[in-house]
Amino acid sequence: MGENLDKLNELFNRRSTVEAGGGEELKKKLHSEGKFDARERIAKLLDDNTFVEFGAFVNQRATDFNAVEKYTPSDGVITGYGSIFGRLVFVYSQDSTVMGGSVGEMHAKKICGIYEKAMKMGTPVVGFIDSSGMRVQESVDALSAYGDIFKAMTAASGVVPQITAIMGGCMGTSSFIPALSDFTFAVSKNAKLFMVSPNTLSGEEGKKGDLSLKEENGLIQFVCEDEESCISEMRKLIDIVPSNNMEDAPFFGTGDDINRTEEFLNTIVPENYDEAVDMGAVIKAVADNGEFIEVQKNFAKEIKEGFIRVNGYTAGIISNNSYELTYHGTDKALKFLSFCDAFNIPVITLTDVGGYKAQVSQTALIKSTAKLMAGFAAATCPKINVIIRKGFGNPYLVMNSKHIGADVVFAWPTAEVSVMDPVAAVNVMYGSDSAQREEAIEKYRENNSSPYFAAKRGYIDDIIEPSATRKRIGAVLEMLATKREGKPAKKHSSFTI
Repeated sequence: MGENLDKLNELFNRRSTVEAGGGEELKKKLHSEGKFDARERIAKLLDDNTFVEFGAFVNQRATDFNAVEKYTPSDGVITGYGSIFGRLVFVYSQDSTVMGGSVGEMHAKKICGIYEKAMKMGTPVVGFIDSSGMRVQESVDALSAYGDIFKAMTAASGVVPQITAIMGGCMGTSSFIPALSDFTFAVSKNAKLFMVSPNTLSGEEGKKGDLSLKEENGLIQFVCEDEESCISEMRKLIDIVPSNNMEDAPFFGTGDDINRTEEFLNTIVPENYDEAVDMGAVIKAVADNGEFIEVQKNFAKEIKEGFIRVNGYTAGIISNNSYELTYHGTDKALKFLSFCDAFNIPVITLTDVGGYKAQVSQTALIKSTAKLMAGFAAATCPKINVIIRKGFGNPYLVMNSKHIGADVVFAWPTAEVSVMDPVAAVNVMYGSDSAQREEAIEKYRENNSSPYFAAKRGYIDDIIEPSATRKRIGAVLEMLATKREGKPAKKHSSFTI
C-alpha cells in the first residue's frame, strides 16, 4: 500500500514539475509582456476541460555542449487534443520558458506525432509559435527535426486545415511554418518574424527582424492586437471551415431568412464609373446575419475575400474591390481559392474588373494572373459568379467567368461584359478623334457590352435584381451541394509548383 502511494506521489510530483515549465519567474515575465504561457493558450483555445495531453514527460536527449545539463520539461512544446465548439482539434504550443521554445529532435517528434494523429482522425492542427528557433546544441539533429515537421505539414496540406499563430518569436527555420500553413495569425505587439536568427547577423538593423509583422507582408492572414482576441478569432475560423477534405463544413441554422432582400443593393452601384462599389456592403448583405470573416484585410486591398455562411452553409467569397487586377491581388486570391477548392468549399465571386495595375513587371503580372485563371479553371468546388458592374477583357475572363468553368453566372442589370471598355473599343475601331465617337460609345455600351448580349450567347445564366442576390445565391448553393466533377488523372499541374 505504501509503495503504491509512493509511486502515485512520484507521478504527481513529476507532473507538477512538467507543468511548471521553465518556472514561475519566466511565466511572470510573459504575463508582464501581455502574453499567456503555452498551457494557458491551449486552455483558452479549446472548450473547457477538453484538453488531453500527449508526451508530457518527453525530455531532450542531446548530450553535446551544455545540453546535458539542461532539463527540458515536455521538451519545450505542449501537445495534445481537445475540442472547439464540440469538434475535435489537435494542438501544439511552444513553451518559450523552456530553452526559449527552441526546436530539437524530441520537440519535433511531438509535433509530428500530433500531425500523424490528426491525419488519421481527419481534424485540424493548430500551432502556437513562440520559439527562438533551432536548438543549436543538437546541430544536424535539429535540422532533421525541422525537415520532419515540414514533411508532415506538406503531407497534411489539403487534407486537414493547418492554422498557426505567431505569439512571440518565429525565428530562422521556424519562419517556414507560417508559410506552409493555411492560415496564420499574429499578435502585432509581440510577434517577431526572422528568416535568419538575429544572433547570426551583425549590425543593429539585422537584429531587428520584421518587427512590424503586418498583413501587408502577405504572409499573415490575420493580425490581432492581443492574445485574447487572437485566440477568439482562431476559434471563429475553425468553426466555419471543414475538419478535413472529405467532410463538409459544419452546418448551422443561423435564423436568417434566405428570402431576405436588401433594397439598397438596387442603387449601390455608383453612376460615376470612377467610383468604387462598396463590396463589403454587398458581401454582408449576402451573408447570414451580415457576418463576414475577412482574410488578409490589409494586404492587396484590391481583392476582398473571406468566409461567410449563406442559409447556414459555409462559402468562400472573392470580390474585386478595385477595377484593376494586381500581382499581389491575384496571388492573394489564388491562395484563398486553393484552400476552398481543397476542402470543397463553394466559391462565390463578385466581379467588377477590366484592367491591370502594373506594380511589378508585366511578365510577373502575366504569370500571377495566368495562375489565378488556371486555379479557377481547375477548381472542382461549386463556383458561382455575380457580375456586379464591369467585366472587360481578360481580367473578366480570369475572375471565375463561365468561359473557364463557373457553374452558374449571374449579372446585375448594371453589368457590362465586353472584350474591352466601350471607350477603348470605339477608339480602336474609329480613332479617338472621330466625330461620331460619343454616339458610337453609347451604341457599343447599349448593344455589345450589355449583359443581355452576353446572356443571349449563354455566357450569363440570368440577370437578377440586385436586392435578390442573397436569395438567388442560396438557391444555387443548395443545387450545387451534390456537385461532382472529375478531372484527368495527373500528378499535378506543371505551372503551379
